Amino acid sequence: MNVCLLAGVLYTLSWTHSVEKVTWEEDWRVSKGRLVLVEARIQGSGAGMEPGEDAVLKNGFWRWRPKIPPLDRLILTQSYYATDYRLCWLGECHAMSDLAPDAPTVELTACP
Repeated sequence: MNVCLLAGVLYTLSWTHSVEKVTWEEDWRVSKGRLVLVEARIQGSGAGMEPGEDAVLKNGFWRWRPKIPPLDRLILTQSYYATDYRLCWLGECHAMSDLAPDAPTVELTACP
């Protein structure tokens, strides 16, 4: 299932790590028809969830700006064993399962 993101809006994608039970958040925006990762935040570390090299601890979260190129799409797989992804924008948050019920994968793209 495809969920398209509008330009001019900052989106926060968040989830809880299935083993470590810590929160991971990423801020995304659309630029030139592609998804740009603005900032990543993690509330702790462990089991493959280490903060980036330039991370700074602020308000209980390690924060950094990942150095990845813009993406055409971001594919999220929903798992029966992990908590649902949440997508927030304009002050409201939505569970991914509410945006795409019964979809085993969700593809985030820029809206045309």
